[in-house]
Amino acid sequence: MSVQHTNRLALEKSPYLLQHAHNPVDWFAWNDEAFAKARAENKPIFLSIGYSTCHWCHVMERESFEQENIGKFLNEHFVSIKVDREERPDVDKIYMTFVQSTTGSGGWPMSVFLTPELKPFFGGTYFPPEARYGRPSFLQLLEQIVGLWNERKMEVVASADELHARLELLTARDVKTNFPLTPELLKRAAEMFKESFDATNGGFGGAPKFPQPSIPSLILRAAKRFDDDEAIKMVLHTCDRMNAGGIHDQLGGGFARYAVDAEWLVPHFEKMLYDNAQLAQLYLDAFLVSGAARHADTARDILDYVLRDMTHSGGGFFSAEDADSEGHEGKFYCWTKEELSRLLTVEEYNVAAKHFGITAEGNFVDHSHPMPLAGQNVLSIVEPKVSADDEALLTSAKSKMLAVRAKRIRPHLDDKILASWNGLMLGAFARASAVLGDEKYRAAAERNLQFIRTQLWDGKPKTLFHRWREGERDNVQLLEGYAFQLVGVIELYEATLEPVHLDFAIELAEAMIAKFFDAANGGFWQSLAGTGDLILRVKDDYDGAEPSGNSVATLALLKLAAITGCENFKQPAEATLQLFAARLQQQPAAMAFMLHAMDFWLDEPRRVVIAGKIDSTEFQILLRAAHSVFQPNKIILGNTGAVELFAKTLATKNSATAFVCTGNACQSPTGDAEILRQQLR
Repeated sequence: MSVQHTNRLALEKSPYLLQHAHNPVDWFAWNDEAFAKARAENKPIFLSIGYSTCHWCHVMERESFEQENIGKFLNEHFVSIKVDREERPDVDKIYMTFVQSTTGSGGWPMSVFLTPELKPFFGGTYFPPEARYGRPSFLQLLEQIVGLWNERKMEVVASADELHARLELLTARDVKTNFPLTPELLKRAAEMFKESFDATNGGFGGAPKFPQPSIPSLILRAAKRFDDDEAIKMVLHTCDRMNAGGIHDQLGGGFARYAVDAEWLVPHFEKMLYDNAQLAQLYLDAFLVSGAARHADTARDILDYVLRDMTHSGGGFFSAEDADSEGHEGKFYCWTKEELSRLLTVEEYNVAAKHFGITAEGNFVDHSHPMPLAGQNVLSIVEPKVSADDEALLTSAKSKMLAVRAKRIRPHLDDKILASWNGLMLGAFARASAVLGDEKYRAAAERNLQFIRTQLWDGKPKTLFHRWREGERDNVQLLEGYAFQLVGVIELYEATLEPVHLDFAIELAEAMIAKFFDAANGGFWQSLAGTGDLILRVKDDYDGAEPSGNSVATLALLKLAAITGCENFKQPAEATLQLFAARLQQQPAAMAFMLHAMDFWLDEPRRVVIAGKIDSTEFQILLRAAHSVFQPNKIILGNTGAVELFAKTLATKNSATAFVCTGNACQSPTGDAEILRQQLR
């Protein structure tokens, strides 16, 4: 009979930390109490970083952290610290950079060993309970580390100091002024992405396949600039193949993080808010480019999933849903042939089985579980053509399947609310409301911003905290919180032209620049100055599954500068572009979203100024028309509030008039939505 333990993580709010609250390991959160204990007892720190919907984090917990012998050994020889990477991406970034630079790869769970001064000296990711995959068992590794610490401590500390100096060099960034930012750079980056295009399955690169929406959306930007129909076809094909794949939840909507194969078939089933926010934006782009209703439907499908399953009653958006339920990856989402045969009529089954590719053998095995379930089918669209007669049968089958699935034990929901990811999803809802003309999405965006302003924003002094859960916010401030919120609020302003949203965007931008901008060298620090728990201050320079704070801040400030005419917003953005110019030249794939910002910066943006009464029908028709043309380097603004001075001179005697302007030159003013669309094209 196992002993029930409770450690100090039971007092935390992070769902990930709470998952480990009953381990026999004497875990600490990332705090001064843990650091002081390590220094006082001269013990190494074992730092374990993960997140609550991380499948292999669950596996390592089950295999190692729940074991009495492992707990006993860790408690005797180490100070053990757990970090939720989603709450503290700044901590994660430092130690992930170390692990990647010393091992050549990274991922979660991340396992790092530190001196009491928080300097890393050894690290890796998942370690198995027995020696395999060419790795020692976790216990063997712990024994080796303890032996090193006890017998050669001075060498370990010296090595940690040396590694720390290398880390400082790795994360430092000097301005290289000899790299011009030109359209040619954008063209070269797009051509490089196009070379990795998978013509059969869509996507850029091979398995495992991550959507990484900032890449296809960048290719659409480049296609617009360089009139490249081939590039457009690549992106639309990618959108269609992802939409048909198992990575897309064919019953409940939304997308999983990635597919383990090249066909988008078998997902890693966890669903993340940040992926779905960016994918909603990509499908809105695809809809504007193609005019195809299926792309608009996919955007709706994502947003409706978020409203149904990922939204707090107050309007905040939750962070993620797990891959696992009842200990098995994908169990909630998969179906056996036998199960569907029992549930559906013969006619419904025949149509559904053909459409979704159901077989007795199945197409998915959870290899991480010691007793995998047999005959599991991930749903994907194998046969898209459905006759009119069969359409009703398929609709009926899907309705029955969704009702049965709703009664299954759901995957764990990570219900913390992050300022950063909420900003991305706020922007998606706001833009969708204008592009799709759906008031439901505008209402969701307005409620979300109200939630963030009530729970995470403090107007005096202007402070945005990062995480809220169960009535409590943390005391952490991060660049990505400010930057992602800023870009979302700007999208809400452009979708509504309500001056109050522009006012808040200005407050956010001013606070972000004051707290994080490096005026001497350009670029934004990921965390605040004087944060005593970090061994380095880092400027994040990688646009991966999430865009970096620097890239989002740069684009947001350029847009805000164009809307307000304020140079104080443009200068930090330009200095940041210059700081990363060399990286954009040498490794464009590393900063795809920064290339969005560069594309915007290259030319004077088109400004659509809509004058008139905001609540009039004519005004709203023009506003929708302005959003209905794919023109990524435009901004949309009103002629009241904190907008640039030229816009304020564009008055109207009519109920609503649109002006399409570049610099101080405008095309003929119009109250006709179709003429406005033509002017934008």
